Amino acid sequence: MKTKPDHHDAELILKIYDLRREPVMRESRDAINAKFWPKNEAEALAILQPDHELNRAYRQASTYWEMVYGLAKNEVVHTELLLESNGEGLFLFARLEPYLGKLREQTSPRALRNAEWIAGSCDLAKAIMTTFRGRIQKKLGGK
Repeated sequence: MKTKPDHHDAELILKIYDLRREPVMRESRDAINAKFWPKNEAEALAILQPDHELNRAYRQASTYWEMVYGLAKNEVVHTELLLESNGEGLFLFARLEPYLGKLREQTSPRALRNAEWIAGSCDLAKAIMTTFRGRIQKKLGGK
């Protein structure tokens, strides 16, 4: 991990923010964050079907966050500075985490590898994941 952020990190993070604001990306993120709350493996994997109402949004949001978190994994951008304003992808990852094995079996063994990496990369990421897991448990009725 890069040990200290610099102005290049700031420039990349601002660009990442700009891309999040792009209309189709914003629509996809909003749809996933509002409507995708799988309660079991079947619901989690249903989104992989091309005719699922959230499939397009899932593909756009998940690949976007994989790209962003790949920048940190490959030390292009400082991980903790990135996570200070870009934890949203971990919220999606936390919803899919219990079903990761099956998801990878049905898609690719590399699916969500960068999100998985960043989720355990530092104390900040672990704290974000703890918060998101709690929100998910609360939303799904304490399961």
